[in-house]
Amino acid sequence: MPRYYFHVRTGSAIEPDPTGIDFPSIEAALSDAAEAAREILSDMVLAGESIDGEAFEITDEAGNVVATVPFRSVLRVQ
Repeated sequence: MPRYYFHVRTGSAIEPDPTGIDFPSIEAALSDAAEAAREILSDMVLAGESIDGEAFEITDEAGNVVATVPFRSVLRVQ
């Protein structure tokens, strides 16, 4: 099973994910990233923090960026 790493990018800074998680597919990793982004956003909103610019950069085991999930992309605004 492939391992994917969810690095958190904020502007030009990156917080690396040193352990990663095994997923059966990139689609499963993207679904988990969206859920994790929602949880992080809820904590940020409750803390009164800005939510502008954060994103997961998902990399494979070789370090290649296979997807980017901007945190704002998981918000549903009616």
